[in-house]
Amino acid sequence: MQASVLSGPQYLREGLKLVLSPGLRLFVLLPLAVNLLLFVGLIYVAGHQFSLWVDTLMPTLPSWLSFLNYLLWPLFVVLVGLMVFFTFTMLANVIAAPFNGFLAEKVEVVVRGNDPFPDFSWAELVAMVPRTLSRELRKLGYFAPRALALFILSWIPVVNIIAAPLWLLFGIWMMAIQYIDYPADNNKLSWQDMLAWLRAKRWQSLGFGGSVYLVLLIPFVNILMMPAAVAGATLFWVRERA
Repeated sequence: MQASVLSGPQYLREGLKLVLSPGLRLFVLLPLAVNLLLFVGLIYVAGHQFSLWVDTLMPTLPSWLSFLNYLLWPLFVVLVGLMVFFTFTMLANVIAAPFNGFLAEKVEVVVRGNDPFPDFSWAELVAMVPRTLSRELRKLGYFAPRALALFILSWIPVVNIIAAPLWLLFGIWMMAIQYIDYPADNNKLSWQDMLAWLRAKRWQSLGFGGSVYLVLLIPFVNILMMPAAVAGATLFWVRERA
């Protein structure tokens, strides 16, 4: 189990090396531009609303328990941070889905070495848009009811203390689904079969998802690490499917 979990960071490191290589840099530029624009928007919105969101979620305690506010406030800062981060990540991946799918396709060609690396084609990229967006909607259908349940839990006094660790665990699992789905979709693996395969590779998937989640929490670094996660997930797919 330990070796399986530790394979996740290795895939991510190798993915970063791949997207920085000369043959793949071109396919990283568009996802980077999308991520940069969304990240700037996130900073602007969160800077104006973050404190308000924390205060809104914080439970109202009687005066004799007011000392607990000092203990609960950091927890709810983390909770709001996880919710904002997760929303940003899902939105960025929906918008960048065609570019990420195209990047995963090119990474797989390079890793397998079966075909010469093709020239960039806008026609090929445009042709991927309907399929990749349809798959993103399927991810949202999986994500939304679970995220809604966690969001409701976040508003229930006392019980919402466990919301932060549950958001973290769910986020790690969703990162594995989000990124490994790109090469799985390119190889025509159905949604249900993809989920079943990830469950069969549970510890490897959580190791990879946890690594991605951790680096995406780092401001500015996360802009580059999103394409790296696509490349790392493709490496995961190629090697674990072998």
